[in-house]
Amino acid sequence: MPNRGKKYLESRKKVDTNTKHTFDEAVKKAIDSSYAGFDETIDLAVRLGVDPRHADQMVRGTVVLPNGLGREVKVLVFAKGEKEKEALEAGADFTGSDDLIEKIKNGWTGFDKAVATPDMMGAVGKIGKILGPRGMMPNAKTGTVTFDVARAVSELKAGKIDFKVEKAGIIHVPMGKVSFGVEKIVQNLAAFLETIVRLKPSSSKGTYLKGIAISTTMGPGIKIDAANVKDLIK
Repeated sequence: MPNRGKKYLESRKKVDTNTKHTFDEAVKKAIDSSYAGFDETIDLAVRLGVDPRHADQMVRGTVVLPNGLGREVKVLVFAKGEKEKEALEAGADFTGSDDLIEKIKNGWTGFDKAVATPDMMGAVGKIGKILGPRGMMPNAKTGTVTFDVARAVSELKAGKIDFKVEKAGIIHVPMGKVSFGVEKIVQNLAAFLETIVRLKPSSSKGTYLKGIAISTTMGPGIKIDAANVKDLIK
Protein backbone atom coordinates (compact mmCIF):
# COMPACT_ATOMS: atom_id res chain seq x y z
CA MET A 1 0.00 0.00 0.00
CA PRO A 2 1.48 3.42 -0.94
CA ASN A 3 2.40 5.86 1.78
CA ARG A 4 -0.35 8.42 2.29
CA GLY A 5 0.08 12.04 3.32
CA LYS A 6 -1.15 13.47 6.61
CA LYS A 7 -4.03 15.37 4.97
CA TYR A 8 -5.27 12.25 3.20
CA LEU A 9 -5.20 10.23 6.41
CA GLU A 10 -7.12 12.98 8.23
CA SER A 11 -9.64 13.06 5.39
CA ARG A 12 -10.05 9.28 5.51
CA LYS A 13 -10.94 9.47 9.23
CA LYS A 14 -14.07 11.43 8.24
CA VAL A 15 -15.27 8.59 6.02
CA ASP A 16 -16.42 5.08 6.93
CA THR A 17 -15.21 3.28 3.81
CA ASN A 18 -17.24 0.17 4.64
CA THR A 19 -20.65 1.83 5.00
CA LYS A 20 -22.92 2.31 1.99
CA HIS A 21 -24.54 5.73 1.92
CA THR A 22 -27.40 7.45 0.15
CA PHE A 23 -26.37 9.69 -2.76
CA ASP A 24 -26.88 12.91 -0.80
CA GLU A 25 -24.90 11.57 2.16
CA ALA A 26 -22.05 10.33 -0.02
CA VAL A 27 -21.70 13.59 -1.94
CA LYS A 28 -21.80 15.63 1.27
CA LYS A 29 -19.12 13.42 2.84
CA ALA A 30 -16.95 13.71 -0.29
CA ILE A 31 -17.23 17.49 -0.26
CA ASP A 32 -16.62 17.73 3.50
CA SER A 33 -13.53 15.52 3.25
CA SER A 34 -11.99 17.57 0.41
CA TYR A 35 -8.71 19.08 1.49
CA ALA A 36 -6.71 19.99 -1.64
CA GLY A 37 -5.77 23.55 -2.41
CA PHE A 38 -7.74 23.47 -5.66
CA ASP A 39 -11.31 22.76 -6.74
CA GLU A 40 -11.23 18.97 -6.84
CA THR A 41 -13.24 16.88 -9.28
CA ILE A 42 -15.89 14.50 -7.99
CA ASP A 43 -15.26 11.15 -9.70
CA LEU A 44 -17.76 8.31 -10.01
CA ALA A 45 -16.97 4.60 -10.37
CA VAL A 46 -19.72 2.12 -11.25
CA ARG A 47 -19.11 -1.65 -11.29
CA LEU A 48 -21.50 -3.41 -13.63
CA GLY A 49 -22.58 -7.03 -13.82
CA VAL A 50 -21.44 -7.41 -17.42
CA ASP A 51 -18.60 -9.12 -19.25
CA PRO A 52 -17.22 -6.59 -21.76
CA ARG A 53 -15.38 -9.38 -23.57
CA HIS A 54 -18.74 -10.21 -25.14
CA ALA A 55 -19.94 -7.66 -27.69
CA ASP A 56 -23.55 -7.99 -26.56
CA GLN A 57 -22.57 -6.95 -23.03
CA MET A 58 -20.58 -3.86 -23.96
CA VAL A 59 -21.94 -0.72 -22.28
CA ARG A 60 -20.96 2.57 -23.86
CA GLY A 61 -22.68 5.85 -24.61
CA THR A 62 -22.85 9.56 -23.99
CA VAL A 63 -24.72 11.88 -21.66
CA VAL A 64 -24.92 15.65 -21.29
CA LEU A 65 -24.56 16.44 -17.58
CA PRO A 66 -27.18 19.06 -16.60
CA ASN A 67 -24.62 21.10 -14.65
CA GLY A 68 -21.61 20.46 -16.86
CA LEU A 69 -18.14 19.54 -15.63
CA GLY A 70 -17.05 22.88 -14.19
CA ARG A 71 -14.16 23.30 -16.57
CA GLU A 72 -13.57 24.69 -20.02
CA VAL A 73 -13.60 22.05 -22.74
CA LYS A 74 -11.53 22.95 -25.80
CA VAL A 75 -13.18 21.55 -28.91
CA LEU A 76 -11.52 21.01 -32.28
CA VAL A 77 -13.57 20.42 -35.43
CA PHE A 78 -12.25 18.83 -38.61
CA ALA A 79 -14.40 20.38 -41.34
CA LYS A 80 -14.34 22.41 -44.53
CA GLY A 81 -16.30 25.30 -46.01
CA GLU A 82 -19.68 26.11 -44.47
CA LYS A 83 -19.31 23.42 -41.81
CA GLU A 84 -16.10 25.04 -40.58
CA LYS A 85 -17.95 28.36 -40.30
CA GLU A 86 -20.85 26.64 -38.54
CA ALA A 87 -18.46 25.09 -36.00
CA LEU A 88 -16.85 28.45 -35.22
CA GLU A 89 -20.22 30.10 -34.72
CA ALA A 90 -21.16 27.30 -32.29
CA GLY A 91 -18.07 28.01 -30.18
CA ALA A 92 -15.42 25.62 -31.48
CA ASP A 93 -11.92 26.59 -30.35
CA PHE A 94 -10.13 25.22 -33.42
CA THR A 95 -11.38 24.38 -36.90
CA GLY A 96 -9.68 23.25 -40.08
CA SER A 97 -8.81 20.23 -42.15
CA ASP A 98 -5.44 19.20 -43.58
CA ASP A 99 -3.68 22.04 -41.76
CA LEU A 100 -4.83 20.76 -38.36
CA ILE A 101 -4.03 17.16 -39.25
CA GLU A 102 -0.49 18.16 -40.14
CA LYS A 103 -0.17 20.18 -36.93
CA ILE A 104 -1.25 17.17 -34.87
CA LYS A 105 1.20 14.94 -36.74
CA ASN A 106 3.91 17.30 -35.56
CA GLY A 107 2.96 16.80 -31.91
CA TRP A 108 0.29 19.39 -31.11
CA THR A 109 -2.66 18.23 -28.97
CA GLY A 110 -3.89 21.46 -27.43
CA PHE A 111 -7.56 20.45 -27.23
CA ASP A 112 -9.81 18.13 -25.21
CA LYS A 113 -12.38 16.80 -27.70
CA ALA A 114 -12.54 16.48 -31.47
CA VAL A 115 -15.46 16.47 -33.88
CA ALA A 116 -15.30 15.63 -37.59
CA THR A 117 -17.69 15.73 -40.51
CA PRO A 118 -18.03 12.30 -42.15
CA ASP A 119 -16.22 13.43 -45.31
CA MET A 120 -13.14 14.27 -43.22
CA MET A 121 -12.77 10.87 -41.55
CA GLY A 122 -10.58 9.39 -44.28
CA ALA A 123 -7.97 12.06 -43.58
CA VAL A 124 -8.51 12.07 -39.80
CA GLY A 125 -7.92 8.31 -39.74
CA LYS A 126 -4.28 8.99 -40.58
CA ILE A 127 -3.78 10.42 -37.08
CA GLY A 128 -5.87 7.77 -35.31
CA LYS A 129 -2.80 6.38 -33.54
CA ILE A 130 -2.26 9.81 -31.99
CA LEU A 131 -5.86 10.67 -31.11
CA GLY A 132 -7.11 7.20 -30.16
CA PRO A 133 -4.96 6.54 -27.06
CA ARG A 134 -5.82 10.04 -25.79
CA GLY A 135 -9.56 9.52 -26.14
CA MET A 136 -9.77 12.29 -28.74
CA MET A 137 -10.67 10.31 -31.87
CA PRO A 138 -14.04 11.33 -33.37
CA ASN A 139 -16.52 8.47 -33.28
CA ALA A 140 -19.98 8.16 -34.78
CA LYS A 141 -21.14 6.16 -31.74
CA THR A 142 -20.49 9.15 -29.47
CA GLY A 143 -21.95 11.70 -31.87
CA THR A 144 -18.63 13.29 -32.77
CA VAL A 145 -18.67 12.21 -36.42
CA THR A 146 -21.55 14.24 -37.81
CA PHE A 147 -22.56 16.97 -40.23
CA ASP A 148 -24.47 18.61 -37.36
CA VAL A 149 -21.27 20.13 -36.03
CA ALA A 150 -23.05 22.99 -34.23
CA ARG A 151 -24.97 20.58 -32.03
CA ALA A 152 -21.90 18.43 -31.37
CA VAL A 153 -19.84 21.46 -30.32
CA SER A 154 -22.62 22.86 -28.12
CA GLU A 155 -23.09 19.55 -26.30
CA LEU A 156 -19.37 19.11 -25.64
CA LYS A 157 -19.10 22.66 -24.36
CA ALA A 158 -22.13 22.09 -22.11
CA GLY A 159 -20.58 19.06 -20.42
CA LYS A 160 -21.26 16.05 -22.63
CA ILE A 161 -19.21 13.03 -21.59
CA ASP A 162 -18.69 9.72 -23.34
CA PHE A 163 -18.07 6.53 -21.44
CA LYS A 164 -17.22 2.90 -22.03
CA VAL A 165 -17.07 0.01 -19.60
CA GLU A 166 -13.53 -1.23 -18.94
CA LYS A 167 -12.34 -4.84 -19.08
CA ALA A 168 -12.99 -5.26 -15.36
CA GLY A 169 -16.62 -4.16 -15.79
CA ILE A 170 -16.09 -0.70 -14.30
CA ILE A 171 -16.98 2.73 -15.68
CA HIS A 172 -15.10 5.80 -14.42
CA VAL A 173 -16.46 9.28 -15.14
CA PRO A 174 -16.15 12.82 -13.70
CA MET A 175 -19.30 14.35 -12.22
CA GLY A 176 -18.28 17.96 -11.68
CA LYS A 177 -16.40 19.98 -9.10
CA VAL A 178 -16.51 20.14 -5.31
CA SER A 179 -17.60 23.78 -5.62
CA PHE A 180 -20.86 22.66 -7.29
CA GLY A 181 -22.29 21.66 -3.94
CA VAL A 182 -24.43 18.62 -3.13
CA GLU A 183 -27.53 19.40 -5.21
CA LYS A 184 -25.78 19.94 -8.55
CA ILE A 185 -23.53 16.89 -8.18
CA VAL A 186 -26.55 14.71 -7.31
CA GLN A 187 -28.36 16.03 -10.41
CA ASN A 188 -25.37 15.05 -12.56
CA LEU A 189 -25.27 11.61 -10.92
CA ALA A 190 -28.98 11.11 -11.63
CA ALA A 191 -28.57 12.01 -15.32
CA PHE A 192 -25.63 9.65 -15.73
CA LEU A 193 -27.09 6.69 -13.85
CA GLU A 194 -30.41 7.01 -15.67
CA THR A 195 -28.44 6.54 -18.89
CA ILE A 196 -26.53 3.56 -17.48
CA VAL A 197 -29.75 1.84 -16.40
CA ARG A 198 -31.32 2.47 -19.81
CA LEU A 199 -28.30 0.91 -21.54
CA LYS A 200 -28.47 -2.36 -19.59
CA PRO A 201 -27.76 -5.18 -22.08
CA SER A 202 -30.56 -7.73 -22.40
CA SER A 203 -27.91 -10.46 -22.09
CA SER A 204 -26.79 -9.21 -18.66
CA LYS A 205 -28.15 -11.54 -15.99
CA GLY A 206 -28.21 -11.14 -12.24
CA THR A 207 -27.31 -7.90 -10.49
CA TYR A 208 -26.53 -5.13 -12.97
CA LEU A 209 -25.38 -2.32 -10.65
CA LYS A 210 -22.92 -4.24 -8.48
CA GLY A 211 -21.12 -1.32 -6.87
CA ILE A 212 -21.10 2.48 -6.85
CA ALA A 213 -18.53 4.79 -5.25
CA ILE A 214 -17.49 8.41 -5.49
CA SER A 215 -14.33 10.23 -4.50
CA THR A 216 -12.68 13.58 -4.92
CA THR A 217 -9.46 13.88 -6.89
CA MET A 218 -7.34 13.46 -3.77
CA GLY A 219 -9.80 11.89 -1.36
CA PRO A 220 -10.88 8.40 -0.28
CA GLY A 221 -13.63 6.40 -1.95
CA ILE A 222 -17.14 6.58 -0.50
CA LYS A 223 -19.54 3.71 -1.19
CA ILE A 224 -23.13 4.30 -2.27
CA ASP A 225 -26.04 1.91 -1.82
CA ALA A 226 -27.07 0.94 -5.37
CA ALA A 227 -30.58 0.21 -4.07
CA ASN A 228 -31.11 3.99 -4.00
CA VAL A 229 -30.66 4.43 -7.75
CA LYS A 230 -34.35 3.96 -8.59
CA ASP A 231 -35.33 6.74 -6.20
CA LEU A 232 -32.54 8.95 -7.52
CA ILE A 233 -33.63 8.83 -11.16
CA LYS A 234 -37.39 9.17 -10.58
